[in-house]
Amino acid sequence: MTPDDDFDLDDLRSALDAATPRPDPTRRAAHLRLAQENFDRLQGAVDPARLILERPKGGVRVGVRKMLDGLTSRGGLTLTTALVACGVLLLTPIGREVLRSPLERDERSGRTAPEPMPQPAMKDGAAPVEPEAPPVTPLVAPQAVAPEIARSRLAEATSDPTTAETGAAPAADAEAFASGAVAAEPPPRSDDGVAPSLLAPAPVIAPEPGLAPLPRPDTEAFANEDPNPLRITAEEPVSTFSIDVDTASYSVVRQSLMSGALPPPEAVRVEEMVNYFPYDYPAPAAGEGPFRPTVSVMATPWNPDTRLVAIGLQGEMPAIADRPPLNLVFLIDTSGSMEDPTKLPLLRQSFRLMVDQLRPEDQVAIVTYAGSAGLVLPPTPASDRRAILKSLNGLMAGGSTNGQGGLEQAYDVAADMAAQGEVSRVILATDGNFNVGLSDPGALEDYIARERETGTFLSVLGFGRGNLDDATMQALAQNGNGQAAYIDSLQEAQKVLVDQLTGALFPIAQDVKVQVEWNPATVAEYRLIGYETRALRREDFANDRVDAGELGAGHSVTALYEVTPVGSPAQLTEPLRYRPEPAAGDGTGELGFLRLRWKAPGGGQSRLLETPITGQEPAGSEARFAAAIAGWGQLLRADDHLGTWGYGQAIDLASANRGEDPFGYRTEAVQLMRLAQSLAAE
Repeated sequence: MTPDDDFDLDDLRSALDAATPRPDPTRRAAHLRLAQENFDRLQGAVDPARLILERPKGGVRVGVRKMLDGLTSRGGLTLTTALVACGVLLLTPIGREVLRSPLERDERSGRTAPEPMPQPAMKDGAAPVEPEAPPVTPLVAPQAVAPEIARSRLAEATSDPTTAETGAAPAADAEAFASGAVAAEPPPRSDDGVAPSLLAPAPVIAPEPGLAPLPRPDTEAFANEDPNPLRITAEEPVSTFSIDVDTASYSVVRQSLMSGALPPPEAVRVEEMVNYFPYDYPAPAAGEGPFRPTVSVMATPWNPDTRLVAIGLQGEMPAIADRPPLNLVFLIDTSGSMEDPTKLPLLRQSFRLMVDQLRPEDQVAIVTYAGSAGLVLPPTPASDRRAILKSLNGLMAGGSTNGQGGLEQAYDVAADMAAQGEVSRVILATDGNFNVGLSDPGALEDYIARERETGTFLSVLGFGRGNLDDATMQALAQNGNGQAAYIDSLQEAQKVLVDQLTGALFPIAQDVKVQVEWNPATVAEYRLIGYETRALRREDFANDRVDAGELGAGHSVTALYEVTPVGSPAQLTEPLRYRPEPAAGDGTGELGFLRLRWKAPGGGQSRLLETPITGQEPAGSEARFAAAIAGWGQLLRADDHLGTWGYGQAIDLASANRGEDPFGYRTEAVQLMRLAQSLAAE
């Protein structure tokens, strides 16, 4: 650059400076004032655009072009470029090919995946050590997440004051949904506004092939003994036992078979299977007594060289209108083990059926127990059905199982409800899983035995499988002068709590004992089929301080003996060389002598009834059906007294002697026999 160039630039700079006006604050303020006046004058003065019927010309393309013309910033250019790139990838064949994984492109082009790299050889032929894979966090299935969400929303609903005013039905619905037993559609509501719990259990989702479902923990315990042994009449001519009207074993057998498995042999109590069914034995005449015995003798179905003696007791059915007021305490297990569709939800619905059978003068109270016991519903007239159902529907499961606390509070409430001439009952509903308090069956027996002397009896209803403590349930019911039943379906709840409610809650005879003296001159051997847990000593028969079973109104009881006549080829023992001289009466040809003892309800002294067993008593269809059920029970227990007699013969015998079957119980039994036959053949 030359000096002349510098001179020219200086002249240009001076010329520009001279042409640029100097800042004038006064003029600037005047311009701003004029602009503000124009803005205020024109604000809202322009007429709005008129609506026309013609659409703008150009459509989407013109709009996009105008948008692009206006996007001149760096961010706008970036956005438009990204949109174009996404369109190319998604809408063109080349773009879709780019999005495919290398493995997919290899498969489409016919190329194979590269061979894995060879592993380095290890010394001494040892296999290479692969690096340990990082732990994999298991995914939570949606079926497992939904109940948790439902339970959290249930807690929010129960804490809402509006929920308390409208009833506990929404809480029950949410809890049932949380357990997996409720569909997405809300259940219909009854006329009283209380939503019933749904009956069907949660749908079972079949696992994928090759994946076995997670096993559930099995802590079940059943009360049973080894089958009664064969007795030699010359050595032990007397057999004594207490009657048993429980039916829990049959329901457990049915639940196992319907689940596709044979029941555990220890779960089968033959007498409870036989006594599950009502029998049409002759009822006692007026003034004859609370029950009437019926004896039947027939050839044993599984051994024609022995004889089967059936002893049936039929209780009288008093007029329903004459029954006294009833005080019921529902003692409900709400511990964590009851959180299953076949437990607490089914329990609520079962008690709902029972409430509908009560009279206005009856009373109901509800006590629950988990980690602690609590009074959910104070004594309430049965006519206040809405309050009772609201309390039932609001029950939720959680915590440990404080059985002692619940029993103590239930008996206290029952004592407050008791009045002269009324009947008080505690009905315990549980899976039997007592893990807090008096969990020892022996201690529970002593406690319940003391409480029954107050006149309040205890019945037990079992629910669910997997941790069913049948031993504890049996100990409670037997010592509480009540009945033990297992509820595996709403149909069973209908049978126990509706059809047989009167017999279950109103005994007509207490401490009923059976004693048979067999004649050694005609009977070489005998065995009692079932009643292993009800055996009594010979001296207990006349001892009124020894407890025994109760016979309810209209109930029937059946006991079966298999006897071997003297000289029969079926005799398994050799006769004694030094036999005692025949006693008086042996020459009559009697098979034995039947003695029965019982007390009137609330009585302290027993009565005695005696009748001979001649061996000529005919056997009708009722006794033969009982024999078929007894044979089926022995098959399930794998007893060794049946020889080659099997399921086919049991099915034929039961089918031929079903008789009157108004409720379909016997038809169901035949179907279960066929199912057991198929499962046993696998």
